[in-house]
Amino acid sequence: MGLEEFKGVYVFAQQVDNVLDGVAFELLGKGKDLAKDLNTDVTAVLIGSGVKDLADQLAVYGADKVIVVDDPELKEYRTEPYAHALASVIDKYKPEIMLVGATAIGRDLGPTVSARVKTGLTADCTVLEIGDFPLNAAPDQEQSHNQLLMTRPAFGGNTIATIACPYNRPQMATVRPGVMQKIAPIEGAKANIEEFNPGFTPDSRYVEILNVVKAVKNTANIMEAKVLVSGGRGVGSKENFKLLEELAEVLGGTVSCSRAVVENGWQPQDLQVGQTGKTVRPQIYFAIGISGAIQHVAGMEDSDLIVAINKDEDAPIFDVADYGLVGDLNKIVPALTAALKAETGK
Repeated sequence: MGLEEFKGVYVFAQQVDNVLDGVAFELLGKGKDLAKDLNTDVTAVLIGSGVKDLADQLAVYGADKVIVVDDPELKEYRTEPYAHALASVIDKYKPEIMLVGATAIGRDLGPTVSARVKTGLTADCTVLEIGDFPLNAAPDQEQSHNQLLMTRPAFGGNTIATIACPYNRPQMATVRPGVMQKIAPIEGAKANIEEFNPGFTPDSRYVEILNVVKAVKNTANIMEAKVLVSGGRGVGSKENFKLLEELAEVLGGTVSCSRAVVENGWQPQDLQVGQTGKTVRPQIYFAIGISGAIQHVAGMEDSDLIVAINKDEDAPIFDVADYGLVGDLNKIVPALTAALKAETGK
Protein backbone atom coordinates (compact mmCIF):
# COMPACT_ATOMS: atom_id res chain seq x y z
CA MET A 1 0.00 0.00 0.00
CA GLY A 2 1.42 3.40 -1.03
CA LEU A 3 1.63 6.38 1.32
CA GLU A 4 -0.51 8.39 -1.12
CA GLU A 5 -3.55 6.31 -0.09
CA PHE A 6 -3.53 7.90 3.36
CA LYS A 7 -5.51 11.14 3.49
CA GLY A 8 -6.82 13.54 6.10
CA VAL A 9 -5.98 14.84 9.56
CA TYR A 10 -7.61 12.81 12.34
CA VAL A 11 -7.97 13.80 15.99
CA PHE A 12 -8.78 11.50 18.89
CA ALA A 13 -11.54 13.38 20.74
CA GLN A 14 -11.03 12.28 24.33
CA GLN A 15 -14.07 12.20 26.59
CA VAL A 16 -14.52 11.02 30.16
CA ASP A 17 -17.98 10.49 31.65
CA ASN A 18 -19.45 11.88 28.40
CA VAL A 19 -17.64 15.20 28.81
CA LEU A 20 -15.17 16.17 26.12
CA ASP A 21 -11.67 17.07 27.27
CA GLY A 22 -10.47 20.56 26.27
CA VAL A 23 -7.46 19.10 24.48
CA ALA A 24 -9.83 17.67 21.84
CA PHE A 25 -10.83 21.21 20.82
CA GLU A 26 -7.19 22.35 20.87
CA LEU A 27 -6.18 19.49 18.57
CA LEU A 28 -9.00 20.33 16.19
CA GLY A 29 -7.70 23.89 16.02
CA LYS A 30 -4.20 22.71 15.11
CA GLY A 31 -5.71 20.08 12.83
CA LYS A 32 -7.41 22.84 10.81
CA ASP A 33 -4.04 24.53 10.25
CA LEU A 34 -2.37 21.31 9.17
CA ALA A 35 -5.30 20.32 6.94
CA LYS A 36 -5.21 23.71 5.22
CA ASP A 37 -1.55 23.19 4.31
CA LEU A 38 -2.34 19.71 2.97
CA ASN A 39 -5.62 20.71 1.27
CA THR A 40 -7.59 18.08 3.18
CA ASP A 41 -10.21 17.74 5.95
CA VAL A 42 -10.21 17.30 9.71
CA THR A 43 -11.96 14.29 11.23
CA ALA A 44 -12.63 13.75 14.93
CA VAL A 45 -12.72 10.18 16.27
CA LEU A 46 -15.16 9.95 19.18
CA ILE A 47 -14.97 6.73 21.21
CA GLY A 48 -17.20 5.76 24.12
CA SER A 49 -20.66 4.59 25.13
CA GLY A 50 -23.65 6.83 24.49
CA VAL A 51 -21.41 9.61 23.17
CA LYS A 52 -23.06 10.45 19.84
CA ASP A 53 -24.66 13.59 21.28
CA LEU A 54 -21.18 15.07 21.79
CA ALA A 55 -20.46 15.16 18.06
CA ASP A 56 -21.97 18.62 17.44
CA GLN A 57 -19.53 20.15 19.96
CA LEU A 58 -16.68 18.83 17.84
CA ALA A 59 -18.21 20.36 14.71
CA VAL A 60 -18.47 23.71 16.49
CA TYR A 61 -14.70 23.61 17.02
CA GLY A 62 -13.76 22.63 13.49
CA ALA A 63 -14.40 18.93 12.83
CA ASP A 64 -15.48 18.43 9.20
CA LYS A 65 -16.56 14.88 10.05
CA VAL A 66 -16.98 12.88 13.24
CA ILE A 67 -16.46 9.12 13.30
CA VAL A 68 -18.35 7.71 16.29
CA VAL A 69 -17.38 4.35 17.76
CA ASP A 70 -20.09 3.63 20.30
CA ASP A 71 -20.25 0.41 22.31
CA PRO A 72 -21.02 -0.57 25.93
CA GLU A 73 -17.49 -2.01 26.17
CA LEU A 74 -16.20 1.56 25.81
CA LYS A 75 -18.05 3.09 28.75
CA GLU A 76 -14.88 3.52 30.83
CA TYR A 77 -11.42 3.87 29.39
CA ARG A 78 -9.55 0.57 29.16
CA THR A 79 -6.47 0.13 27.02
CA GLU A 80 -7.51 -2.91 24.99
CA PRO A 81 -11.01 -1.97 23.76
CA TYR A 82 -10.02 1.66 23.10
CA ALA A 83 -6.86 0.61 21.25
CA HIS A 84 -8.91 -1.87 19.20
CA ALA A 85 -11.41 0.89 18.37
CA LEU A 86 -8.86 3.51 17.30
CA ALA A 87 -6.60 1.06 15.45
CA SER A 88 -9.64 -0.24 13.57
CA VAL A 89 -10.58 3.32 12.55
CA ILE A 90 -7.04 3.87 11.25
CA ASP A 91 -7.05 0.57 9.34
CA LYS A 92 -10.37 1.37 7.70
CA TYR A 93 -10.12 5.11 6.98
CA LYS A 94 -6.32 5.46 6.51
CA PRO A 95 -5.60 8.93 7.90
CA GLU A 96 -2.38 10.67 6.92
CA ILE A 97 -2.05 12.26 10.37
CA MET A 98 -3.39 11.04 13.72
CA LEU A 99 -3.24 13.39 16.73
CA VAL A 100 -3.85 12.35 20.34
CA GLY A 101 -3.76 14.51 23.46
CA ALA A 102 -0.81 13.84 25.78
CA THR A 103 -3.12 13.22 28.73
CA ALA A 104 -2.94 10.21 31.04
CA ILE A 105 -5.28 8.40 28.63
CA GLY A 106 -3.51 9.61 25.49
CA ARG A 107 -0.08 8.63 26.73
CA ASP A 108 -1.35 5.10 27.22
CA LEU A 109 -3.48 4.87 24.08
CA GLY A 110 -1.18 6.54 21.54
CA PRO A 111 1.84 4.22 21.78
CA THR A 112 -0.37 1.13 21.95
CA VAL A 113 -2.18 2.08 18.76
CA SER A 114 0.95 3.18 16.90
CA ALA A 115 2.54 -0.22 17.55
CA ARG A 116 -0.62 -1.96 16.43
CA VAL A 117 -0.83 -0.10 13.11
CA LYS A 118 2.96 -0.34 12.61
CA THR A 119 3.89 3.32 12.54
CA GLY A 120 5.97 5.69 14.64
CA LEU A 121 4.77 8.09 17.31
CA THR A 122 6.33 11.31 18.59
CA ALA A 123 5.28 11.89 22.18
CA ASP A 124 4.58 15.07 24.12
CA CYS A 125 4.84 17.47 21.16
CA THR A 126 4.83 21.23 21.60
CA VAL A 127 4.97 22.30 17.92
CA LEU A 128 3.43 20.73 14.80
CA GLU A 129 3.84 22.00 11.26
CA ILE A 130 3.93 20.83 7.66
CA GLY A 131 7.30 21.05 5.91
CA ASP A 132 10.21 19.29 4.26
CA PHE A 133 12.31 16.59 5.85
CA PRO A 134 15.25 16.50 6.37
CA LEU A 135 15.10 20.18 7.27
CA ASN A 136 18.49 20.78 5.64
CA ALA A 137 19.16 18.05 3.12
CA ALA A 138 22.70 17.16 2.09
CA PRO A 139 23.58 17.67 -1.62
CA ASP A 140 22.93 14.01 -2.49
CA GLN A 141 20.04 13.51 -0.05
CA GLU A 142 16.41 13.28 -1.18
CA GLN A 143 14.03 15.57 0.68
CA SER A 144 10.46 14.49 1.44
CA HIS A 145 7.78 17.16 1.13
CA ASN A 146 4.52 17.81 3.03
CA GLN A 147 5.75 15.93 6.09
CA LEU A 148 4.41 16.41 9.60
CA LEU A 149 7.29 17.96 11.53
CA MET A 150 6.84 17.16 15.21
CA THR A 151 8.83 19.15 17.76
CA ARG A 152 9.24 18.06 21.37
CA PRO A 153 11.59 18.59 24.31
CA ALA A 154 14.29 15.93 24.62
CA PHE A 155 16.96 14.90 27.12
CA GLY A 156 14.96 16.09 30.12
CA GLY A 157 13.93 19.31 28.43
CA ASN A 158 17.53 20.43 27.82
CA THR A 159 17.20 20.43 24.03
CA ILE A 160 14.53 20.54 21.33
CA ALA A 161 14.10 17.78 18.74
CA THR A 162 12.16 17.94 15.47
CA ILE A 163 11.06 14.50 14.29
CA ALA A 164 9.36 13.20 11.15
CA CYS A 165 7.92 9.86 10.06
CA PRO A 166 8.48 9.92 6.29
CA TYR A 167 8.17 6.20 5.51
CA ASN A 168 5.09 5.10 7.47
CA ARG A 169 1.51 6.26 7.86
CA PRO A 170 -0.25 7.61 9.72
CA GLN A 171 2.13 10.17 11.16
CA MET A 172 1.19 10.04 14.84
CA ALA A 173 1.82 12.46 17.69
CA THR A 174 0.64 13.04 21.20
CA VAL A 175 0.31 16.76 21.93
CA ARG A 176 0.56 18.48 25.29
CA PRO A 177 -2.67 20.06 26.56
CA GLY A 178 -2.62 23.85 26.53
CA VAL A 179 -0.06 24.12 23.72
CA MET A 180 -2.41 24.45 20.74
CA GLN A 181 -5.25 26.94 20.43
CA LYS A 182 -8.83 26.08 19.62
CA ILE A 183 -10.59 28.09 16.94
CA ALA A 184 -13.41 30.53 17.56
CA PRO A 185 -16.65 28.51 17.83
CA ILE A 186 -18.62 28.04 14.61
CA GLU A 187 -22.09 28.88 15.87
CA GLY A 188 -24.79 26.44 14.85
CA ALA A 189 -22.41 23.93 13.31
CA LYS A 190 -23.78 20.40 13.06
CA ALA A 191 -21.66 17.30 12.83
CA ASN A 192 -21.35 15.12 9.76
CA ILE A 193 -21.49 11.83 11.65
CA GLU A 194 -20.31 8.44 10.44
CA GLU A 195 -20.91 5.54 12.83
CA PHE A 196 -18.44 2.68 12.89
CA ASN A 197 -18.17 -0.33 15.18
CA PRO A 198 -15.46 -2.92 14.58
CA GLY A 199 -17.02 -5.31 17.09
CA PHE A 200 -15.68 -6.11 20.54
CA THR A 201 -14.95 -9.57 21.92
CA PRO A 202 -13.73 -9.41 25.53
CA ASP A 203 -10.74 -11.64 26.24
CA SER A 204 -7.94 -11.96 28.78
CA ARG A 205 -6.57 -8.52 27.78
CA TYR A 206 -9.80 -6.79 28.78
CA VAL A 207 -9.30 -5.41 32.26
CA GLU A 208 -12.31 -5.70 34.53
CA ILE A 209 -13.06 -2.47 36.38
CA LEU A 210 -14.34 -3.26 39.85
CA ASN A 211 -14.64 0.26 41.20
CA VAL A 212 -13.89 3.85 40.16
CA VAL A 213 -12.61 6.21 42.86
CA LYS A 214 -12.37 9.85 41.82
CA ALA A 215 -9.74 11.82 43.68
CA VAL A 216 -10.43 15.44 44.59
CA LYS A 217 -7.49 17.73 43.93
CA ASN A 218 -6.92 20.82 46.04
CA THR A 219 -4.46 22.26 43.51
CA ALA A 220 -5.73 25.02 41.23
CA ASN A 221 -5.75 24.47 37.47
CA ILE A 222 -3.09 26.93 36.31
CA MET A 223 -4.06 26.36 32.66
CA GLU A 224 -7.36 28.15 33.27
CA ALA A 225 -6.04 31.04 35.39
CA LYS A 226 -6.23 34.58 33.99
CA VAL A 227 -3.49 35.80 36.32
CA LEU A 228 -0.47 33.70 37.33
CA VAL A 229 2.13 34.69 39.89
CA SER A 230 4.98 32.31 39.15
CA GLY A 231 8.07 31.79 41.29
CA GLY A 232 11.44 30.28 40.53
CA ARG A 233 14.57 29.24 42.36
CA GLY A 234 15.26 32.88 43.17
CA VAL A 235 12.30 32.97 45.57
CA GLY A 236 14.67 31.20 47.93
CA SER A 237 12.45 28.91 49.97
CA LYS A 238 9.05 27.31 50.33
CA GLU A 239 8.20 29.82 53.06
CA ASN A 240 8.92 32.77 50.75
CA PHE A 241 6.12 31.63 48.43
CA LYS A 242 3.83 33.27 50.99
CA LEU A 243 4.81 36.58 49.36
CA LEU A 244 3.63 35.31 45.98
CA GLU A 245 0.43 33.91 47.43
CA GLU A 246 -0.44 37.31 48.92
CA LEU A 247 0.17 39.03 45.58
CA ALA A 248 -1.91 36.42 43.76
CA GLU A 249 -4.75 36.86 46.24
CA VAL A 250 -4.93 40.61 45.64
CA LEU A 251 -4.97 40.06 41.86
CA GLY A 252 -7.49 37.21 41.98
CA GLY A 253 -4.82 34.98 40.49
CA THR A 254 -3.07 31.68 41.11
CA VAL A 255 0.46 30.78 42.13
CA SER A 256 2.57 28.71 39.73
CA CYS A 257 6.26 27.85 39.58
CA SER A 258 9.29 26.71 37.61
CA ARG A 259 10.80 23.24 37.41
CA ALA A 260 13.52 24.08 39.95
CA VAL A 261 10.88 24.86 42.56
CA VAL A 262 9.22 21.46 42.10
CA GLU A 263 12.57 19.69 42.26
CA ASN A 264 13.30 21.45 45.57
CA GLY A 265 9.93 20.30 46.93
CA TRP A 266 8.61 23.83 47.47
CA GLN A 267 5.49 23.40 45.30
CA PRO A 268 3.60 20.44 43.73
CA GLN A 269 4.21 19.47 40.13
CA ASP A 270 0.64 20.43 39.16
CA LEU A 271 1.77 24.06 39.45
CA GLN A 272 4.83 23.72 37.20
CA VAL A 273 5.02 25.82 34.04
CA GLY A 274 7.33 24.88 31.17
CA GLN A 275 8.20 22.16 28.69
CA THR A 276 8.20 19.49 31.38
CA GLY A 277 5.24 21.11 33.16
CA LYS A 278 2.17 22.84 31.75
CA THR A 279 1.73 25.37 28.98
CA VAL A 280 -0.23 28.44 30.06
CA ARG A 281 -1.69 31.54 28.40
CA PRO A 282 -2.92 33.86 31.17
CA GLN A 283 -3.75 37.51 30.66
CA ILE A 284 -0.98 38.45 33.12
CA TYR A 285 2.07 36.36 34.01
CA PHE A 286 4.40 37.39 36.82
CA ALA A 287 7.82 35.72 36.57
CA ILE A 288 9.40 36.25 39.99
CA GLY A 289 12.88 34.94 40.68
CA ILE A 290 12.80 33.00 37.39
CA SER A 291 15.90 33.20 35.21
CA GLY A 292 14.02 32.48 31.98
CA ALA A 293 15.58 29.29 30.63
CA ILE A 294 14.16 28.24 27.27
CA GLN A 295 12.38 25.28 28.84
CA HIS A 296 10.35 27.59 31.08
CA VAL A 297 9.76 30.30 28.49
CA ALA A 298 8.28 27.73 26.08
CA GLY A 299 5.46 27.17 28.57
CA MET A 300 4.46 30.82 29.12
CA GLU A 301 5.70 33.01 26.26
CA ASP A 302 2.20 33.33 24.76
CA SER A 303 0.88 35.10 27.88
CA ASP A 304 -0.80 38.42 27.04
CA LEU A 305 1.34 40.44 29.46
CA ILE A 306 4.57 39.28 31.14
CA VAL A 307 6.03 41.04 34.18
CA ALA A 308 9.48 39.91 35.35
CA ILE A 309 11.09 40.58 38.73
CA ASN A 310 14.70 39.46 39.10
CA LYS A 311 17.85 40.77 40.77
CA ASP A 312 19.95 39.77 37.74
CA GLU A 313 19.57 42.45 35.08
CA ASP A 314 20.98 40.05 32.47
CA ALA A 315 18.45 37.28 33.18
CA PRO A 316 16.98 35.89 29.90
CA ILE A 317 13.45 36.37 31.25
CA PHE A 318 13.74 40.10 30.52
CA ASP A 319 14.02 39.29 26.79
CA VAL A 320 10.42 38.07 26.73
CA ALA A 321 8.96 40.34 29.45
CA ASP A 322 6.75 43.32 28.64
CA TYR A 323 7.76 44.95 31.93
CA GLY A 324 10.83 44.21 34.02
CA LEU A 325 11.87 45.15 37.54
CA VAL A 326 15.49 44.62 38.59
CA GLY A 327 15.88 44.26 42.32
CA ASP A 328 15.25 42.26 45.48
CA LEU A 329 11.94 40.41 45.18
CA ASN A 330 11.67 40.38 48.99
CA LYS A 331 11.26 44.16 48.83
CA ILE A 332 9.51 44.58 45.48
CA VAL A 333 6.76 41.97 45.88
CA PRO A 334 5.49 43.16 49.31
CA ALA A 335 5.57 46.78 48.09
CA LEU A 336 3.64 45.84 44.95
CA THR A 337 1.10 43.88 46.99
CA ALA A 338 0.62 46.81 49.40
CA ALA A 339 0.15 49.25 46.52
CA LEU A 340 -2.44 47.02 44.86
CA LYS A 341 -4.27 46.57 48.16
CA ALA A 342 -4.45 50.34 48.59
CA GLU A 343 -5.64 50.74 45.00
CA THR A 344 -8.31 48.03 45.19
CA GLY A 345 -9.30 48.52 48.82
CA LYS A 346 -8.71 44.83 49.59
